[in-house]
Amino acid sequence: MDIKTYLADFKKEVDREIEAYFDSVIEEVSKRDIFMAKALKNVESLVLAGGKRLRPALMYQSYLGVSGKEKKKMLKTSVSVELIHFFLLIHDDIIDRDIKRHGKDTVHFTYEKLAKKIFPKNNSAHFGNSMAIIIGDMIGALGNQIIYNSRFDDKLIVKALHKLQSIVSYTVVGQAKDIYIQNKGDASEKEVLEMYEYKTAKYTFEGPLHMGAILGGADEKALVNLSQIAIPLGIAFQIRDDILGLFGSEKKVGKPVGSDVKEGKQTILLVRALEMASEKQKKILGKILGKKDLTQGELESFQEIIKGTGALDYAKDLISRKVEESKGFIKSSQIHEESRKFLLGIADFVGNREI
Repeated sequence: MDIKTYLADFKKEVDREIEAYFDSVIEEVSKRDIFMAKALKNVESLVLAGGKRLRPALMYQSYLGVSGKEKKKMLKTSVSVELIHFFLLIHDDIIDRDIKRHGKDTVHFTYEKLAKKIFPKNNSAHFGNSMAIIIGDMIGALGNQIIYNSRFDDKLIVKALHKLQSIVSYTVVGQAKDIYIQNKGDASEKEVLEMYEYKTAKYTFEGPLHMGAILGGADEKALVNLSQIAIPLGIAFQIRDDILGLFGSEKKVGKPVGSDVKEGKQTILLVRALEMASEKQKKILGKILGKKDLTQGELESFQEIIKGTGALDYAKDLISRKVEESKGFIKSSQIHEESRKFLLGIADFVGNREI
């Protein structure tokens, strides 16, 4: 399976569903509050501005993989995980103080700029953050509502909604771990990998795979197998994300390169580099990490140390090992052949992706 072609085609289909869903919600909300309707329109444009729709694709293919037959219904329902994803991103952008998402202004930054125009005497940053929190909460509620209204069997809907709350709960745990070790200023590889599992693997891979399988009527044994596939793949995905965030380009990544350095993020790249660095290199890393007015020269120095200590090669090797671990479980799984090919394609995509 040509996974890039599949994802591109699937994105077109699911984007039509996203647009139709937002338009119906916006029409209803506009009857009560124009300000919130405009906020939702802004979020719709942000969601449609980028993203691979990986999570809906995983949910959809997992459903088909366990013999699900109602493709159109599942396509509409898969929009739920994309909205949950964006709800979490809106809040994450506040925490990380990112001002760009998919190359456009983040929600909190959009309202911060608006506040400077219409409430110049007030705290514009607080207004922006407050609006983004509220809007994020609403997008999360809409993600839940899609499952609730999906017209699958009632018992399966309840089970899927339970899983969805579990996904968010695990992500919150992972986010809390991320914030804690970032402020602590150091972390072990074990701590970082555990944070990756909770923050990324469970909500980007395990959650969507489980939800699709649940709505397809899968048993607990199938869910365990999907977890074995999902967790190593999700960890590999996050490590690749760290590499792209440090060595990619803003045009491809959709936000400034080096954001993790500015925020003082504890990543596998940093942890491994500190383990292998000389005392001089450690001092340089410590001086640059968390610097808000990071210069291009300082970013390049940081990058060179990550490369020079072998941390970049170590991270790439860890990605390969995690991907191969996942592929082993994919090959031995009992899912239908087409979905197996899809998952193997996704595994290779995660191992080699440039964006």
